[in-house]
Amino acid sequence: MKGTVGELGEFGLIRELTSRLTTTPAVRLGPGDDAAVIAAPDRRVVASTDVLLEGRHFRRDWSTAYDVGRKAAAQNLADIAAMGAVPTALLLGLVVPADLPVTWASELMDGLRDECQVAGAAVVGGDVVRGDTITVAITALGDLRNSDPVTRSGAQPGDVVAVTGWLGWSAAGHAVLSRGFRSPRAFVEAHRRPEPPYHAGPAAAGLGATAMTDVSDGLVADLGHIAEASKVRIDLRSGDIDIPTQMSDIGQAVGVDPLQWVLNGGEDHAIVATFPPDVKLPARWKVIGEVLNPSALPQVTVDGAPWAHAGWDHFGEDEVDTE
Repeated sequence: MKGTVGELGEFGLIRELTSRLTTTPAVRLGPGDDAAVIAAPDRRVVASTDVLLEGRHFRRDWSTAYDVGRKAAAQNLADIAAMGAVPTALLLGLVVPADLPVTWASELMDGLRDECQVAGAAVVGGDVVRGDTITVAITALGDLRNSDPVTRSGAQPGDVVAVTGWLGWSAAGHAVLSRGFRSPRAFVEAHRRPEPPYHAGPAAAGLGATAMTDVSDGLVADLGHIAEASKVRIDLRSGDIDIPTQMSDIGQAVGVDPLQWVLNGGEDHAIVATFPPDVKLPARWKVIGEVLNPSALPQVTVDGAPWAHAGWDHFGEDEVDTE
């Protein structure tokens, strides 16, 4: 559809966006009423919310609207999976300037819809508002399916730490884009469209995971939340963490130790969890460390030593966002 969202108007834009959506059996009432109705047979709903701001979390010269939609959905649906729940629904709050092309908003919705389909969820409603800066606010919902949520506070000394999914790929892709390049494509695409292992979250809960989170702010930073909540020390073995040859090549080209990306880089939305040591983990999980009694304050160490580099902090004075 040609034209701008201002020319189309609020209700015309809503009709255009909702016409692109699909549904799932969990959606009892979708867009078009005062609120959506989602089945909750477990009688508990897992909920998470996040906000993406243009210029802070995405750039239109780096990512298409479709990319932004996929990324916005992925980072929220990954939070649901990291609780051990199955994603069911997503709500969108969208702020856009009046001169934004309608095609941009439509492609954003296509990205949200398609990522939801990967996770088994659906976009069920939301709101659109005129504003100066594009802002994408997402609320994701999930179903525990009669399982207990896997929180950050259950890690026990003696547990192993295991991860599934990519680590450092988004950060490496950001480094490539920051220098004006578009390849290696796999890393650039990992930055534009993360691929969380959604099914691994509920599966980990079934395997007896004691604590779990997705890697959104960096492996060390996110495991730090588990260490603090569980009052333990987590020690990572750098030699057990896979660093692809191409990532090493990128690091050499830009003068960065790729281990920095793997340990500090966020937005890959890998799933990291702690498990009792006797649990037999499927091949998709890689054991990369162990849970220990805290020697002092709860913390994450790497090869037995404190890791001095922090992950992403939205209010850190010296931080630069990964987008």
